[in-house]
Amino acid sequence: MTASTAPTTAPAAVTARTALAAPVGQPASAPLTRVALAYIDQRFDLYLRFGEPSRILRLDQWRRCALFLPGAMFCRIRWQSNAYGTIRWQLMVLQACMPLDGAQRIPGVQPGARLLLHAEGEGQVRAVLARIDAIEALGIAPADASLAYWRTLANRLAARLPLPDYSAERHAVWLAGRVQP
Repeated sequence: MTASTAPTTAPAAVTARTALAAPVGQPASAPLTRVALAYIDQRFDLYLRFGEPSRILRLDQWRRCALFLPGAMFCRIRWQSNAYGTIRWQLMVLQACMPLDGAQRIPGVQPGARLLLHAEGEGQVRAVLARIDAIEALGIAPADASLAYWRTLANRLAARLPLPDYSAERHAVWLAGRVQP
């Protein structure tokens, strides 16, 4: 067989390796958390509400994959409907973790993530979205908010208690605590 008749599969393999390479400024061994995102008009929407992925890969017309560095926080919303209306509304606030950290297995999140908040149903999701909007109104990125706040929201949702507001003072205390050893 001559070189001219050999199949050319090398460029596709090189392209696949380049697409999953670590972002600039990060070591090649940095473990990335992959989050599946999808959109089908009027049927299914799986998207990020907040969070800064290091890279987003477009797989096809309907699917994307967001890659997060360890420690990154993000919020994923899942909305589904059928011919009769909305059938599922789900919101999760997650934190990407290191390979040996304790993580939960979540469909569409590989290899897993630390679940900080899980809201299911229209009422709970709308309540959490209102809190996220309030945090953004303070000029604070929701991904930078305190981990304890997201856990508190989750516990209050589960107990059906009033949800606490996030304040600039609480955020300042969180930032001061992160700086100290």
